[in-house]
Amino acid sequence: MKKAPYILLLLLCILSGCRGRRGLPGDSQPAPAVDTAAVFVPVFSSVPIPDSVASRMRGISYPADAEIRLDELRYLQLSYIDFEGCPQVGEMVCNQAVAEDLVAIFRALYDARYPIRSMRLIDDFGGDDETSMEADNTSCFNYRRKTGMKSLSKHALGLAVDVNPLENPYVRGSRVRPAGSASFADRSRDFPHKIDRNDLCYKLFREHGFSWGGTWRSVQDYQHFEK
Repeated sequence: MKKAPYILLLLLCILSGCRGRRGLPGDSQPAPAVDTAAVFVPVFSSVPIPDSVASRMRGISYPADAEIRLDELRYLQLSYIDFEGCPQVGEMVCNQAVAEDLVAIFRALYDARYPIRSMRLIDDFGGDDETSMEADNTSCFNYRRKTGMKSLSKHALGLAVDVNPLENPYVRGSRVRPAGSASFADRSRDFPHKIDRNDLCYKLFREHGFSWGGTWRSVQDYQHFEK
C-alpha cells in the first residue's frame, strides 16, 4: 500500500475510533481491545496449513474421510475493511491453485476500502454453513456437499468463496438462505454491500477467472464465486 493512503487510513481510524484486538478470529480468549490505528499493519500472506490451524479444522471443516489432502490447501491471512470502516485481519483456507488469486483480489479490495463484515474460518462456526452465513461471514474451504445435493461443493475443494452472504443470499425460487436475508433477495433494489455486475468484488473475481453464482439459472447464489 502506498504511504500516503496508509497515513490517511490511520487518521481515519483515529477519527472514527476504530478498535481491534491482537491475534486472529478463532482465538480461544479474546484479548483486550487496543487502538487499531496505533498497531495495524496490513497483512496478505499464503502459507501451507500450520499445525495449529490443522488442529482447528480436523473433524469440522476437514473430516477424516476428506478426499483432498491438507498439503493441497493454503492458509491465508487477509486484511480487510469492516463495515465500520476499520481495518482488520481475517483468515481463510483455500486450494493452493487459487491462493495467489485470492491474495491479489483481497489486497485490491482492501486498497479500495471495500467493506467486508467478517472473515473467519468456518470452523469457528462449527463447520455449519448456515450459521456462518447468518453471521455475514466471508469464507472459502468447507468439506461439504452442495446444498440439497449429494455431489461435493466447490467449497470442499477450496475453490469457492462466499462474500458478505447476508446481503448476497442463496435464492432458489421462494427459498432464501441464510435466515434473515429475504429482504436482500430482490436484486432490483439498491442497498449497501450488494454484489452485482457493477460491483468491484464481482469485477475482481471475474478478472481472475472465477464464475459468479448470481448468473446461475435454477439457483442464484449472489455471494458465491468459484473457479
